[in-house]
Amino acid sequence: MGKTTVAVNLAIALAGQGYKAGLLDADVYGPNVPLMMGVREEPYAIDDRIQPIEKYGVKLMSMGFLSPGDKPLIWRGPMLHSVIQQFLRHVDWGRLDYLVIDLPPGTGDVQLSLIQTVPMSGAIVVTTPSDVSLEDARKAVTMFRQVRVELLGLVENMSYLTCPHCSERIDVFSSGGGRKTAEAMGVHLLAELPLDPAVRAGGDSGEPVALRDGSAFVELARRVVERVEESAGQAPTIEIGD
Repeated sequence: MGKTTVAVNLAIALAGQGYKAGLLDADVYGPNVPLMMGVREEPYAIDDRIQPIEKYGVKLMSMGFLSPGDKPLIWRGPMLHSVIQQFLRHVDWGRLDYLVIDLPPGTGDVQLSLIQTVPMSGAIVVTTPSDVSLEDARKAVTMFRQVRVELLGLVENMSYLTCPHCSERIDVFSSGGGRKTAEAMGVHLLAELPLDPAVRAGGDSGEPVALRDGSAFVELARRVVERVEESAGQAPTIEIGD
């Protein structure tokens, strides 16, 4: 829950730290990145290469550009595989340090198509402290391990709420579940992100909270960079589309 919010703010935080960042919205079931990024333009092609939209220093491509508004996309496996190939091979991403990919929930066709198409530096699993969300997170961790994708870590979103009046911590969706799951499965806990009304407001307005220096996503980006460098030896610079 909240994985798109995490993906958007992570990409912006990486760009804010000087990295060349891209964001691929591959969530066919709920492509919300254009709304969260405040993007209303449509991409165009130059010499048969799709030009990504750039906003807040992040190069952006989204399933939402194919189906704007409330119209759902009802696609089967081969169609999903084809569009993932298009987004990775025929978009003029140029030279990137990090390409953040927002995947749909679950362990289905889009995830498998991505893994088969391009080498991945690692996966981040986003959960909440609730038992239902943590069960899905464990399945995702197991899937990535089965297909031999490095687990960079787990992010517990909506971890707690700080009362605006007394500053007391309120555990809305239980507490400690993300940390216990990370420890039990032997993965890093990258962040415990608070339930912050500013995050919701930023996503709705197209001005994500990571644009602020004090955002928790800035620290998350730093930890993601550390984990990538630990697993790969150095931050990967990638050029996609050749």
